[in-house]
Amino acid sequence: MRSVCLIIILAALTLTGGCHAKDRSRQSTDADPNVRTDSMPETIPAPPDPPSSPSATAPDTRPLLVCFGDSLTAGYGTEAGQSYPDFLQADLDQKGYHYRVVNEGVSGATSKDGVARLSEMLALKPAAVVVEFGGNDGLRGLPVDEMRSNLDTIVRRLKASGTKVMLAGITLPPDYGPDYVNQFTASYALVAKKYQVPLFPFLLKGVFGVDGMMQADRTHATAMGNEIVARNVLPMAMSLLQR
Repeated sequence: MRSVCLIIILAALTLTGGCHAKDRSRQSTDADPNVRTDSMPETIPAPPDPPSSPSATAPDTRPLLVCFGDSLTAGYGTEAGQSYPDFLQADLDQKGYHYRVVNEGVSGATSKDGVARLSEMLALKPAAVVVEFGGNDGLRGLPVDEMRSNLDTIVRRLKASGTKVMLAGITLPPDYGPDYVNQFTASYALVAKKYQVPLFPFLLKGVFGVDGMMQADRTHATAMGNEIVARNVLPMAMSLLQR
């Protein structure tokens, strides 16, 4: 009889413990009624992209002033930003002319190379062009009549497109002989007169032969020299442009 009672008591204890364990398990898994689960995001949203700056993406719609020439235009031997077109841009900005100056100078280019690149220049649809070629023709002793014909073609085609044109001249050392030098120099005046375009006869005026203005090769301007070249070009460039 005692054995039967003992078995009954043990069975009751077992059932009671199991019920308590189930109750604790249910309490641990049930949501806390005081916590609003519907307001908790499933994931943390990524921060929004920063707004893009309009000035960084807006195209530059200013009309173009193209400086078209050889190494004297390209700024050969100087650091980036030190060519005469770079200084011309700064000068025009200061004067309140809203144009973008484009440097289309190629070192070593002859007037024939300029003719070959005319289609490329016309495709830019520039408002005005400063033409500077001939130095390499002269230094190589190429025929003057060929250089003059090439300058004629460049100016004629640019003007025919409606582009305003300014011609910048250059001269040669006297050891090329007076006849060659005189014919060479006269070519710029003849072309400018034929097409009624402004002429600056000597691009390196106030620069050539001046200490600190020319590089060691005595052919190309230093950065300081290019600042002066830009000032040389500025008045005639402004005469072609609208403020």
